[in-house]
Amino acid sequence: MSQHKECLRVENLVVEYKTERVLNDISFSVNRGEIFIIIGGSGSGKSTLLRHMIGLEIPFSGTIRIKDTDIFNANENIYMSILKKMGVLFQNSALIGSMTIGENVALPITEHLTMNKELIPVIVRMKLAMVGLEGFEQYLPSEISGGMKKRAGLARAMALNPEILFLDEPSSGLDPVTAAEIDALILHINKTTGTTIIIVTHDLDSINALGDSAIMLDKITKTIIARGNPREMKESHENPKVRRFFKRTAVSRQSDFRNSS
Repeated sequence: MSQHKECLRVENLVVEYKTERVLNDISFSVNRGEIFIIIGGSGSGKSTLLRHMIGLEIPFSGTIRIKDTDIFNANENIYMSILKKMGVLFQNSALIGSMTIGENVALPITEHLTMNKELIPVIVRMKLAMVGLEGFEQYLPSEISGGMKKRAGLARAMALNPEILFLDEPSSGLDPVTAAEIDALILHINKTTGTTIIIVTHDLDSINALGDSAIMLDKITKTIIARGNPREMKESHENPKVRRFFKRTAVSRQSDFRNSS
């Protein structure tokens, strides 16, 4: 990208549940059009941070600004307008089981937009085609595979043409081939639409394949211990916790290969 403009900024974010501090003094910014990765071990607060960025939870202190608007101090009308600019893929895809794939994708359209009802199926077909699910409008979530559910969740997240797409562990629970296909789809969406994408993941292959920039959260210090290009973090970061994070993932996969041979 030749010209970056900041689209999201987190400033001095502190998260506490009862008396326990979960995240401390979190500050970073995300540029328009980039793929930004939030990494860290289990329990480091990755998904907690994501829930705050999409406004599902209110922090103990600090601010989150989307296009210079503090989402926690905005009035309801402004907040709803911001929500329409965000798409979210939750870890389990969160599809409604009693609704068809087409109905799931149509849901945010019918809730947030006023338009001719005859146009909605056309938009749904376009969004499903974007993720490689042409012809699956009438299928129920129980009738498709895990990878297809992720694709359907992505189609629903893209239904309102969001400026920012939040993805929580998009490759979680998938086999390596399907996970790589989802990574390729995320890259395709980013390159063809210019959508800013913020991803929570601990998957090393996804981190290497997707990340323009990244932050790493630490469970012990409860804050950011590394930031920058994830491939550079992997190769030369001075913090041993960061190096261990990348090395541990690689070593475990090599060990699995040796044990299976």
